[in-house]
Amino acid sequence: MTLPELRKRIDGIDSRIASLLSERMEISALVKRLKSAVEDRGREAQVLENVRASARGFLDSGFLVSLYRSIIEESKRVQGLGAPTVGFQGVHGANSEAAALSWMPDCAPMPSAEFEDVFSLVSGGLVDYGILPVENSSGGIVGPVNALLINTDLKIVGAVDMSISHCLVAPREIDHRDIRIVYSHPQALLQCREFIARNKLEPRPYPDTAGAARMIAESGLASSAAIASRLAAELYGLEIIKEDIQDVADNRTRFVVLAKDSVDGEAAKTEDGGKCSIVFMAEHSAGSLFRILEIFARESINLTRIESVPEKPGEYAMFMDFIGSRSDERVVRVLRDVASLNASLRFLGCYDERRVG
Repeated sequence: MTLPELRKRIDGIDSRIASLLSERMEISALVKRLKSAVEDRGREAQVLENVRASARGFLDSGFLVSLYRSIIEESKRVQGLGAPTVGFQGVHGANSEAAALSWMPDCAPMPSAEFEDVFSLVSGGLVDYGILPVENSSGGIVGPVNALLINTDLKIVGAVDMSISHCLVAPREIDHRDIRIVYSHPQALLQCREFIARNKLEPRPYPDTAGAARMIAESGLASSAAIASRLAAELYGLEIIKEDIQDVADNRTRFVVLAKDSVDGEAAKTEDGGKCSIVFMAEHSAGSLFRILEIFARESINLTRIESVPEKPGEYAMFMDFIGSRSDERVVRVLRDVASLNASLRFLGCYDERRVG
């Protein structure tokens, strides 16, 4: 093995170490929510003893203990920051993370493997907010998220309508002409289906776009690329082969921000925005939906979204977004009248929606 090859392996290991340290700091921030103080001498001693016992080969136990003392001090610094935390599905570099930072620039984005995990983290109070994609201008609704929204007790406290640019990315050493397989989130594959077909690529689904980019960077898969954001390509050291490969030029995804009724003891602000969301179960009777739409028309309230989402076989939930505020008397009347027609009505929140890009 040559010197450049060995150095490349070291660079890869260093990258993974940095990634793991970042993940450790994120978990430390979550741990802070479950304990009363940052300082925990007993736990620190236990960690150092575990590290000392794990020393193998060239690793000196004294070096490891010294290193971990620094890591523990950094963990305590992170726990003391108190930055607002926003959970998102995926890994760093995901579009959801970019949406979170556009909504709250000073937040600390916290990655989760699954959409359900984001709901759980917010519900359990481990993060302040969660941000999730609900619909895309070309790919349609994000079914799993909308299904979870049907029964959640969380409130929508914000929304981001963001322009999404997809890139074909691959390790720098791969010959572009050899690429045969492309990995990405199913929504991204759907949004780039014409590009994929035109270039005779085999689409393979992956849990998220940034995760596909990281996997491609770390695995060294031959003849494979990923569809991801520019941010993910830069984060994982990949070459951008082609930008803006989505089929629709104005490709946009709408994200909602979720919170409990209170965040850090303060009421979640759900009544100051200009858009509202509701959900109710569709009744199996002729004209039931028409009567509800008639109520909105009578009050001249503009509906911006009407979507049916299956909850169980034969049963559907109806999502509606509309322009208005809880302080608007017309909205108060509409919610009252719709509730009188459909007892399952649930108010999801009133919030501001931000357009990005």
